[in-house]
Amino acid sequence: MNKLIFTLVVFFFINNCSFNENSRIWKDKENKLENNKKITKVFSENKSSVKEFNQDLKLDLSSIKILNKKNDNQNNLGLQSYKGDLRKIGNFKFSKLEKINQLDFEPIFLKSGVIFFDKKGSIIKYDNNQKVVWKKNHYSKSERKLKPKLNFIVDKQNLLVADSVAKYYSVNIITGEVNWLKNNEYPFNSNIKKHKDKIFVIDYKNTLRCYKIKDGSECWNLQTEDSFTISNIKYSLIILNDNVIFNNSIGDITAVDIETGLITWQLPTQSSAIINETYNFKISKLVSDGNSIYFSNNKNQFYSLDLKTGTINWINEVNSNIKPILVGNLIFTISREGYLYLIDKNKGNIIRITDLFLNYKDKKRKNIYPVGFIIGDKNLYLTNSDGKLIIAGIEDGKIIKIEKVSSGLVSEPFIFNDNLYIVRNGSIIKYN
Repeated sequence: MNKLIFTLVVFFFINNCSFNENSRIWKDKENKLENNKKITKVFSENKSSVKEFNQDLKLDLSSIKILNKKNDNQNNLGLQSYKGDLRKIGNFKFSKLEKINQLDFEPIFLKSGVIFFDKKGSIIKYDNNQKVVWKKNHYSKSERKLKPKLNFIVDKQNLLVADSVAKYYSVNIITGEVNWLKNNEYPFNSNIKKHKDKIFVIDYKNTLRCYKIKDGSECWNLQTEDSFTISNIKYSLIILNDNVIFNNSIGDITAVDIETGLITWQLPTQSSAIINETYNFKISKLVSDGNSIYFSNNKNQFYSLDLKTGTINWINEVNSNIKPILVGNLIFTISREGYLYLIDKNKGNIIRITDLFLNYKDKKRKNIYPVGFIIGDKNLYLTNSDGKLIIAGIEDGKIIKIEKVSSGLVSEPFIFNDNLYIVRNGSIIKYN
């Protein structure tokens, strides 16, 4: 009953209670922020004036290696192999998802097809001709009414699932039948990462949980500071050097030893005032190059952290909550206002700023924001909240084409096997 009540709270209720900052634990956290002069205290979303910079600068990326990774524990996609002309060649249909304000769900892409889910939590496996191979639902009638949202990861012939109604389970990819099924105390709110025989996922109580792939038994869990409001974003994880590094709803970045579940280091990036603002606080996915961790937020802060110690390498002023992409010694990111930033990843210096919303009228652009982007061989592909896809050259940042994908919500773009995919509510569009 408690689990059901909490789940309903997740979808329908935002608590605006205040928090007593006189308690010692929050004073200690505040002191850490005061002592670290590199951290800027921000209590509300900054409104900064951004202009293009060095927009005539052209890049030479001919020596950069093309990556083709389905799942990367560093979230470091780099350049992906895609040279298509955006001709639609497939449409994987599913019943429209309900009670959502963003499509931040990633399909599973297989050589033989695609796996996704529908509004009742049914898992659907399609072949490459968009035909349903199997469709299985592993929820009770009452759970289906909650409209489960599913996160996936593949381990050999098994599909591992963690969802928004506090269930996690393993499914055979060939048949769709359940291998094992477990319940958590609270719903999950992150992607799933795996390492050897373990998976890692975060729930709405800011608790990182480690489970065994074989049977779903819990290895350990670690709860970080909680907030009194429900986060409006998914939490992010990366796995490196036998550590799981993740963020929570109040901006803490924590590194945890994979075997023991003990904290290796922890860095608070926000004041304790963020406790009551987490619904509006948005942070990007964490990305790493193996030495540093990069991420940004909608508080006008872009961070580079040392991977081993969690200390701050640099902070720059970029207002973005979408996943950055690393290309060589450059960071590509796009601000909430539609500006493409190129940043030197070692020093944090801004090299170029290009306006990707140039073709929008001022009144229109105030009401749209970037959803996510990916970079192909020569072009950048950006989806926006108005359902459009902007294609721009990565060497000069110039807009090549604007494609309408949907009149409603769309996901970030995905590249797999030289094809580009975008999820819109009701179908997954495949481009050549």
